[in-house]
Amino acid sequence: MTPLNKLALYCDFVVLKHTVFAIPFAYLGVVLASILLLDELPSPRVLFLVTTAFFGARSGAMSLNNLVDAEIDKKNKRTAMRPLPAGLISKREVYSIIAISYFVFFLSAFMLNELCLLLSPIIPLTSFVYPYIKRFSSTAHLVLGLNLGYAPLGGWLAVTGVLHFPPTNFDLGMFVLVIAVIFWVAGFDVIYSLSDVEFDRKFALHSIPACFGTDAALKLSGLFHVLMYLCLVLFYRLLELGSVFFVGLLVIGALIIYEHHIVKSDNPDKIGVAFLNVNAAVSISLLLFAAIDVLSSHVI
Repeated sequence: MTPLNKLALYCDFVVLKHTVFAIPFAYLGVVLASILLLDELPSPRVLFLVTTAFFGARSGAMSLNNLVDAEIDKKNKRTAMRPLPAGLISKREVYSIIAISYFVFFLSAFMLNELCLLLSPIIPLTSFVYPYIKRFSSTAHLVLGLNLGYAPLGGWLAVTGVLHFPPTNFDLGMFVLVIAVIFWVAGFDVIYSLSDVEFDRKFALHSIPACFGTDAALKLSGLFHVLMYLCLVLFYRLLELGSVFFVGLLVIGALIIYEHHIVKSDNPDKIGVAFLNVNAAVSISLLLFAAIDVLSSHVI
């Protein structure tokens, strides 16, 4: 196998294409903190370090999850051909990916500021916990949401390096955005897990569809997304964003409604579209509409 093919295999192993879900939120934290708090454009250095930190944290988390789930993935027809269960990469290679990923993550946090470095161990800790939680609790969907929810918090603190006590409206808004991401991810992860209902039941994996049935799972997914949307509205009010972001809220609302419209409990064929395409559009839309809003209303 050529080095280029090996690199492509590693990218497939950490599902690099799924970075589109959360990295826009990291950039959103950078953009909002830079423009609203510092009245300046985001620093290229900070954007670069946030990018390397994000890819390091996410690659480490995905590698940990795949390593812990390797034996389960072998038994699942949908996941059996993933690189690790299929034997295309070794566990030794996975350990190397984890070590390199977290080295890049911690080095990036160190180069950003002291607060980022101080808080950085929390991320690999919850990433390590996640694959075990789904073995005994359906709250795993929310824990996965938390692991992606760190993104806007990290982008914001990469710029400021400060947490205020008592918190400002901006601080509160960013924490509300973290909660929005948690509910958003949990909602679409419930939809994604519809693909494995019977497998999860057979091997005692506690996804919401396996525990409560597909109809109840879709209702809970919808509830999570309603809570996510309410958090976005509160975020909009706390940061006093303008009409452009309001239009973005309407677009995001339409995307979420479309996602739930195309996924039916008796016809799960659209799960892939709902999981990847629609949710990628949600995260990118949020970044674009927020960035345009603050850039158009602030003179830099």
